[in-house]
Amino acid sequence: VGIKERMHLVWDTMVEFGQISATDYVRLTGTECARIFNIYPRKAILVGSDADIIILNPNSSFEISSSSHHSRIDTNIYEGWRGKGKVEVRVVWENDELKVVPGSRKYIKMPPFSYLFNGIEKADARHLSSLRDSLFDLS
Repeated sequence: VGIKERMHLVWDTMVEFGQISATDYVRLTGTECARIFNIYPRKAILVGSDADIIILNPNSSFEISSSSHHSRIDTNIYEGWRGKGKVEVRVVWENDELKVVPGSRKYIKMPPFSYLFNGIEKADARHLSSLRDSLFDLS
């Protein structure tokens, strides 16, 4: 529980209060998530990608409840949270009913060591290089 609510919560807590722009919202909830889970560019809005698109109405309000989510767990850590910015339209979802044919979706295996680890390796290399440079600095 929590991934489904992220779109609503990030809009309500970050965009509505001016912490990030709408453009940053799209980047953080879309492109960067795909990169973190190592499924970019397969999941992207690019030629040849199988894009998933949502439409968020920034003027609509929402309330999070365990009675309305579709999870096997009967609690929700965001129970009762009310805010602005609601996903109003999904091709696969309508009137609290899933509108897809069984088998139309498929599991995407995520390879290990996503792009986050590449950043760690680069940061480590810079740090080690700076240590080596300081060893030879005789000034």
